[in-house]
Amino acid sequence: MVTDPDRVPSYTHDRSTGTPSGQPLAVVFARSTGQEHRPVRLQQVVAEALQLMRASLPASVALESSIDSGTAMVLAEMIASGELSSLARPGAEPAARHTMHVQGTPLSDGIALGHVVLHEPRVVITNVIADDVPRELKRLDAAIATLRADLDRMVEHRDVADGGEHRDVLEAYRMFSYDQGWMHKITEAVTTGLTAEAGVERVQSDTRARMLRASDPYLRDRLHDLDDLANRLMRVLMGQDHAPGREQLPDNAIVVARSMGPAALLDYDRKKLRGLILEEGGPTSHVSIVARALGIPTVGEIENATGLVEPGDAVIVDGSTGHVHMRPPQDIEAAYGERVKLRARRQAQYRALRERPCVTKDGEQIALMINAGLTIDLAHIAETGAAGIGLFRTELQFMVAPTLPRTGEQMTLYRTVLDAAGKKPVTFRTLDIGGDKVLPYLRNFEEENPALGWRAIRLGLDRPGLLRSQVRALLRAAGGRELRVMFPMIATVEEFDKAKALVEVELTHLRRHGHLLPERVQIGTMLEVPSLLFQLDDLLERVDFLSVGSNDLMQFLYAADRGNVRVSARFDPLSAPVLRALKEIADKASKHGKPVALCGELASQPIGALALAILGYRALSLSPSAVGPVKAMLLELDCKKGEAAILPCLEQPIGSVSIRHKLEGFAAAEGLQL
Repeated sequence: MVTDPDRVPSYTHDRSTGTPSGQPLAVVFARSTGQEHRPVRLQQVVAEALQLMRASLPASVALESSIDSGTAMVLAEMIASGELSSLARPGAEPAARHTMHVQGTPLSDGIALGHVVLHEPRVVITNVIADDVPRELKRLDAAIATLRADLDRMVEHRDVADGGEHRDVLEAYRMFSYDQGWMHKITEAVTTGLTAEAGVERVQSDTRARMLRASDPYLRDRLHDLDDLANRLMRVLMGQDHAPGREQLPDNAIVVARSMGPAALLDYDRKKLRGLILEEGGPTSHVSIVARALGIPTVGEIENATGLVEPGDAVIVDGSTGHVHMRPPQDIEAAYGERVKLRARRQAQYRALRERPCVTKDGEQIALMINAGLTIDLAHIAETGAAGIGLFRTELQFMVAPTLPRTGEQMTLYRTVLDAAGKKPVTFRTLDIGGDKVLPYLRNFEEENPALGWRAIRLGLDRPGLLRSQVRALLRAAGGRELRVMFPMIATVEEFDKAKALVEVELTHLRRHGHLLPERVQIGTMLEVPSLLFQLDDLLERVDFLSVGSNDLMQFLYAADRGNVRVSARFDPLSAPVLRALKEIADKASKHGKPVALCGELASQPIGALALAILGYRALSLSPSAVGPVKAMLLELDCKKGEAAILPCLEQPIGSVSIRHKLEGFAAAEGLQL
């Protein structure tokens, strides 16, 4: 590229070409390169290119923001060849060459280092109008048969055939290919004169429109599945592969996608696939469940992930923290390489502690249990040496099933959970649905504030048939064993009394019909609504145990939605108001002789577990990956020393001392690893 003003080509619009005036550069560039489907990325690249060129040219040369198609082609070639980057002053290269660190949501544990493979599910339809409609209908029928056969083979594959929720997810996905309503819509579109693939695309567009309007994650997952299924069907019709072949993948492939259906992940060669990055998808999304089952480190909710990378870029995925490093410098790569080795060594150390009782230096025994909700989580009991399951989220079975699970299906799951735990306790939380967990086979009511609306025990008490069916399944599954059940979102003592009465009704029913009853039934409640803080004495006279749900309690105490990034980090869970509330709960539970546990993110952080142990909590329920680090810290803790150092801080005026800093200082002085 020359910089002499007399030799620089004009970047103004050439009206003689007939190109419309003011054509956006990104659009012209996209059309010139045949990449209309990536406008966001193209807009970013071209804007950076113009900025780079402006910085490289003399001030007397002006570049406009619209160009003719011929110049767009030249610019495209310069970007592709890297010629523009060579013009840049140090530090001013295009972002596509910059290192970048972004934070997402951890979906599947593990660390992966590799190179980007962009998942491009979109299919470009070139032939829209049918010449022979009957022939197109036959093509559609043949493609559907091929699609179903492919999915049958996938579900029976050894990675899936052993069962678990990932198989249930894929079974539900396969069921969509037999959905008559979906098929009827496609057939109807083809009979209007469209080709088979164009008919599929029209129905897919309707699905996408519904996805944009859907607010609850469950329904969005279902619509994502339909969207992915439509892409698969179009690829079958056009004779395209579902994923790059084994020879086309790098040895350490990191797939980057806007979204992905559960079957799409299984299209990639498992021997070369190392990690997954998603723009969309939460912990209960179907692709996340499959990724966890296959042990693929995954991070989700990375905004514009597909626009931030190019195929072949080096990338690091940290599925334990949600960190993603794009085009990392050598020192970051080396650090993560060492971290992988350190992680392996620490995991070996944690495994060595697995059978060791969790007892502090001053003799306080603390039960470390895990949070679970799917059968794939059950192996973590033995892997971590956990004392049991402190929170089993029963609603997840309902969220991965295509229809409302029958009592028998629920009973089978609960019995499997109890069998896996053996003699270790399991605490089942009854259905926490409603709010943002809307099931499409249950009637949904629009609410302005669903988190504070008709959900959890409120829905259960208003629809007692649903709650009684679940309680009956739990009681029958626990025949001859101890059963622990707790209710979510209890706000008043009266609500607990009503829920407990339903359990008594079901016990009477099973006793009358001669069923084997549990040896003992313990009934408790989640404490996550602040109103219970003012009813503790009355509540503790009624319950067998308490479990503090720190995530919801924290957001309700501060009126701060933990899903809103603008306010979720505004308040410290280790601040005095929160810790005073938690201490009052622990003290009153001890006074009434009732056990109290805490489940939530606070327990899964060593510094949070340190604070809880000092406050008097002797049972914590945490994520499986956190058991090792928390246990290692607690084994070195002297609770009495901690109480002497930290509890006086709770009495200090608010803002006069940082309790978090005090905890960090105490840990450093005692040699505790946080």
